[in-house]
Amino acid sequence: MRRKQEQVRQRIVEAAYESFWRSGFARTNVDGIAALAGLTKRTVYSYFRSKDDLLAAVLHHYVQLAATRLRHIQDRMPTDRDGLIDSFFGQLAGWVRATPRWSGSGLTRLVVELADLPGHPARAIAQGAKAATEVWLTERLRKARVARPAASARDVMLLTEGAMVLMLIHGDIAYIDAAADAAKRLVSQEVLVGDVSSGSKAD
Repeated sequence: MRRKQEQVRQRIVEAAYESFWRSGFARTNVDGIAALAGLTKRTVYSYFRSKDDLLAAVLHHYVQLAATRLRHIQDRMPTDRDGLIDSFFGQLAGWVRATPRWSGSGLTRLVVELADLPGHPARAIAQGAKAATEVWLTERLRKARVARPAASARDVMLLTEGAMVLMLIHGDIAYIDAAADAAKRLVSQEVLVGDVSSGSKAD
Protein backbone atom coordinates (compact mmCIF):
# COMPACT_ATOMS: atom_id res chain seq x y z
CA MET A 1 0.00 0.00 0.00
CA ARG A 2 2.80 2.40 0.94
CA ARG A 3 4.60 1.71 -2.35
CA LYS A 4 1.45 2.48 -4.31
CA GLN A 5 1.03 5.76 -2.43
CA GLU A 6 4.61 6.70 -3.24
CA GLN A 7 4.03 5.90 -6.91
CA VAL A 8 0.92 8.12 -6.98
CA ARG A 9 2.80 10.90 -5.25
CA GLN A 10 5.59 10.63 -7.80
CA ARG A 11 3.07 10.82 -10.66
CA ILE A 12 1.70 14.03 -9.20
CA VAL A 13 5.17 15.55 -8.75
CA GLU A 14 6.24 14.65 -12.29
CA ALA A 15 3.02 16.09 -13.75
CA ALA A 16 3.46 19.26 -11.72
CA TYR A 17 7.12 19.50 -12.75
CA GLU A 18 6.15 19.40 -16.42
CA SER A 19 3.30 21.86 -15.90
CA PHE A 20 5.37 24.39 -13.94
CA TRP A 21 8.25 24.13 -16.41
CA ARG A 22 6.02 24.59 -19.45
CA SER A 23 3.52 27.15 -18.15
CA GLY A 24 5.06 28.78 -15.09
CA PHE A 25 3.70 28.86 -11.57
CA ALA A 26 0.87 31.38 -11.99
CA ARG A 27 -0.59 29.83 -15.14
CA THR A 28 -0.54 26.30 -13.74
CA ASN A 29 -3.56 25.11 -11.77
CA VAL A 30 -4.21 21.96 -9.78
CA ASP A 31 -6.94 20.85 -12.20
CA GLY A 32 -4.39 20.74 -15.03
CA ILE A 33 -1.84 18.88 -12.92
CA ALA A 34 -4.46 16.31 -11.91
CA ALA A 35 -5.51 15.80 -15.52
CA LEU A 36 -1.91 15.37 -16.67
CA ALA A 37 -1.31 12.83 -13.88
CA GLY A 38 -4.53 10.97 -14.74
CA LEU A 39 -5.91 11.58 -11.25
CA THR A 40 -8.69 13.57 -9.66
CA LYS A 41 -8.14 16.98 -8.11
CA ARG A 42 -9.27 15.52 -4.80
CA THR A 43 -6.52 12.91 -4.98
CA VAL A 44 -3.90 15.57 -5.59
CA TYR A 45 -5.09 17.51 -2.53
CA SER A 46 -4.96 14.34 -0.44
CA TYR A 47 -1.18 14.34 -1.03
CA PHE A 48 -0.47 18.09 -1.09
CA ARG A 49 -2.30 20.77 0.87
CA SER A 50 -1.74 23.54 -1.69
CA LYS A 51 -0.10 24.48 -4.95
CA ASP A 52 2.75 26.01 -2.92
CA ASP A 53 3.37 22.67 -1.17
CA LEU A 54 3.37 20.95 -4.53
CA LEU A 55 5.83 23.50 -5.89
CA ALA A 56 8.20 22.78 -3.00
CA ALA A 57 8.07 19.05 -3.79
CA VAL A 58 8.68 19.78 -7.47
CA LEU A 59 11.71 21.91 -6.66
CA HIS A 60 13.21 19.21 -4.44
CA HIS A 61 12.62 16.80 -7.34
CA TYR A 62 14.36 19.26 -9.66
CA VAL A 63 17.36 19.51 -7.34
CA GLN A 64 17.78 15.72 -7.54
CA LEU A 65 17.51 15.82 -11.34
CA ALA A 66 19.99 18.69 -11.51
CA ALA A 67 22.54 16.77 -9.44
CA THR A 68 22.20 13.79 -11.78
CA ARG A 69 22.53 16.08 -14.79
CA LEU A 70 25.73 17.63 -13.43
CA ARG A 71 27.25 14.18 -12.91
CA HIS A 72 26.36 13.32 -16.51
CA ILE A 73 27.93 16.58 -17.77
CA GLN A 74 31.03 15.94 -15.69
CA ASP A 75 31.45 12.40 -17.05
CA ARG A 76 31.68 13.84 -20.58
CA MET A 77 33.81 16.86 -19.71
CA PRO A 78 37.54 17.18 -20.48
CA THR A 79 39.79 18.46 -17.72
CA ASP A 80 41.63 21.20 -19.65
CA ARG A 81 40.27 24.74 -19.37
CA ASP A 82 39.11 25.32 -22.95
CA GLY A 83 37.82 21.78 -23.36
CA LEU A 84 35.90 22.04 -20.10
CA ILE A 85 34.16 25.26 -21.17
CA ASP A 86 33.46 24.04 -24.70
CA SER A 87 31.92 20.87 -23.25
CA PHE A 88 29.83 22.76 -20.69
CA PHE A 89 28.30 25.14 -23.21
CA GLY A 90 28.15 22.45 -25.90
CA GLN A 91 26.02 20.26 -23.65
CA LEU A 92 23.82 23.28 -22.92
CA ALA A 93 23.32 23.69 -26.67
CA GLY A 94 22.52 19.99 -26.94
CA TRP A 95 19.81 20.38 -24.28
CA VAL A 96 18.28 23.27 -26.21
CA ARG A 97 18.27 21.38 -29.52
CA ALA A 98 16.86 18.20 -27.96
CA THR A 99 14.00 19.93 -26.11
CA PRO A 100 10.83 20.76 -28.06
CA ARG A 101 9.59 24.27 -27.26
CA TRP A 102 12.64 24.89 -25.07
CA SER A 103 11.85 27.73 -22.69
CA GLY A 104 15.01 28.23 -20.67
CA SER A 105 15.85 27.42 -17.09
CA GLY A 106 12.71 26.62 -15.14
CA LEU A 107 14.34 27.79 -11.89
CA THR A 108 15.31 31.16 -13.34
CA ARG A 109 11.84 31.72 -14.77
CA LEU A 110 10.25 30.73 -11.48
CA VAL A 111 12.29 33.20 -9.43
CA VAL A 112 11.51 35.99 -11.89
CA GLU A 113 7.84 35.09 -11.59
CA LEU A 114 8.08 35.28 -7.79
CA ALA A 115 10.18 38.46 -7.81
CA ASP A 116 7.64 40.34 -5.69
CA LEU A 117 7.62 37.57 -3.07
CA PRO A 118 11.19 37.62 -1.65
CA GLY A 119 10.20 35.40 1.29
CA HIS A 120 8.63 32.64 -0.80
CA PRO A 121 10.25 29.30 0.14
CA ALA A 122 10.62 28.36 -3.53
CA ARG A 123 13.16 31.13 -3.97
CA ALA A 124 15.40 29.66 -1.27
CA ILE A 125 15.28 26.24 -2.92
CA ALA A 126 16.07 27.76 -6.32
CA GLN A 127 18.92 29.76 -4.81
CA GLY A 128 20.38 26.60 -3.30
CA ALA A 129 20.22 24.75 -6.61
CA LYS A 130 21.97 27.55 -8.50
CA ALA A 131 24.57 27.85 -5.74
CA ALA A 132 25.26 24.12 -5.96
CA THR A 133 25.94 24.47 -9.69
CA GLU A 134 28.32 27.35 -9.01
CA VAL A 135 30.19 25.29 -6.40
CA TRP A 136 30.38 22.40 -8.88
CA LEU A 137 31.82 24.74 -11.54
CA THR A 138 34.31 26.11 -9.03
CA GLU A 139 35.64 22.62 -8.34
CA ARG A 140 35.93 21.80 -12.03
CA LEU A 141 37.86 25.03 -12.68
CA ARG A 142 40.11 24.44 -9.66
CA LYS A 143 41.04 21.04 -11.06
CA ALA A 144 41.73 22.74 -14.40
CA ARG A 145 44.28 24.91 -12.55
CA VAL A 146 42.43 28.20 -12.81
CA ALA A 147 43.92 30.68 -10.32
CA ARG A 148 40.63 32.12 -9.03
CA PRO A 149 38.15 29.32 -9.65
CA ALA A 150 35.31 30.78 -7.57
CA ALA A 151 35.42 34.13 -9.38
CA SER A 152 35.65 32.38 -12.75
CA ALA A 153 32.73 30.09 -11.87
CA ARG A 154 30.62 33.17 -11.12
CA ASP A 155 31.61 34.64 -14.51
CA VAL A 156 30.57 31.41 -16.24
CA MET A 157 27.25 31.36 -14.37
CA LEU A 158 26.55 34.95 -15.48
CA LEU A 159 27.33 34.06 -19.07
CA THR A 160 25.22 30.90 -18.91
CA GLU A 161 22.14 32.65 -17.54
CA GLY A 162 22.60 35.56 -19.93
CA ALA A 163 22.93 33.26 -22.92
CA MET A 164 19.72 31.41 -22.01
CA VAL A 165 17.75 34.65 -21.59
CA LEU A 166 19.03 36.09 -24.88
CA MET A 167 18.24 32.84 -26.69
CA LEU A 168 14.66 33.14 -25.48
CA ILE A 169 14.48 36.77 -26.60
CA HIS A 170 16.08 36.32 -30.02
CA GLY A 171 15.49 32.62 -30.71
CA ASP A 172 19.16 32.34 -31.67
CA ILE A 173 21.30 29.52 -30.28
CA ALA A 174 24.45 31.36 -31.40
CA TYR A 175 24.38 33.14 -28.05
CA ILE A 176 25.68 29.91 -26.48
CA ASP A 177 28.76 29.99 -28.72
CA ALA A 178 29.27 33.66 -27.88
CA ALA A 179 29.02 32.88 -24.16
CA ALA A 180 31.53 30.02 -24.50
CA ASP A 181 34.02 32.28 -26.30
CA ALA A 182 33.63 34.98 -23.64
CA ALA A 183 34.07 32.40 -20.86
CA LYS A 184 37.30 31.12 -22.39
CA ARG A 185 38.69 34.65 -22.65
CA LEU A 186 37.83 35.37 -19.03
CA VAL A 187 39.17 32.10 -17.67
CA SER A 188 42.40 32.39 -19.69
CA GLN A 189 43.23 35.51 -17.66
CA GLU A 190 43.10 33.45 -14.46
CA VAL A 191 45.72 30.78 -15.22
CA LEU A 192 48.17 29.81 -12.50
CA VAL A 193 51.64 31.34 -12.75
CA GLY A 194 53.17 27.90 -13.06
CA ASP A 195 51.05 27.18 -16.12
CA VAL A 196 52.18 30.38 -17.86
CA SER A 197 55.85 29.76 -17.09
CA SER A 198 55.59 26.20 -18.36
CA GLY A 199 54.41 27.39 -21.74
CA SER A 200 50.60 27.12 -21.42
CA LYS A 201 48.56 29.71 -23.29
CA ALA A 202 47.41 32.67 -21.23
CA ASP A 203 45.01 34.03 -23.85
